[in-house]
Amino acid sequence: MKIASIRDLAAVARGRRLALGLSQGDLAVKAGVSRDWVNSFERGKPTVELSHVLRLFDALDLRIDVTDRDDRSAEPMSRSVDLDALLEAYQNR
Repeated sequence: MKIASIRDLAAVARGRRLALGLSQGDLAVKAGVSRDWVNSFERGKPTVELSHVLRLFDALDLRIDVTDRDDRSAEPMSRSVDLDALLEAYQNR
């Protein structure tokens, strides 16, 4: 998935958290951050600490890959995240 903003990054994290059935508090404990920080991040706060984001993604078993924007040979991610489907599945439990 291409990430163009902090909101994109936050949406991926929130979708994964919901898919895993974790509350913000559960994820905060797992990542070693506060629940308020998770909440702020998921709302797209533009000034989050990168070290916290990396810990959060690690807790969610997600990896961040960086590619050269001009590298046309770079493989696109084979899987994208459908946040609407994740939220619907979560609500239907």
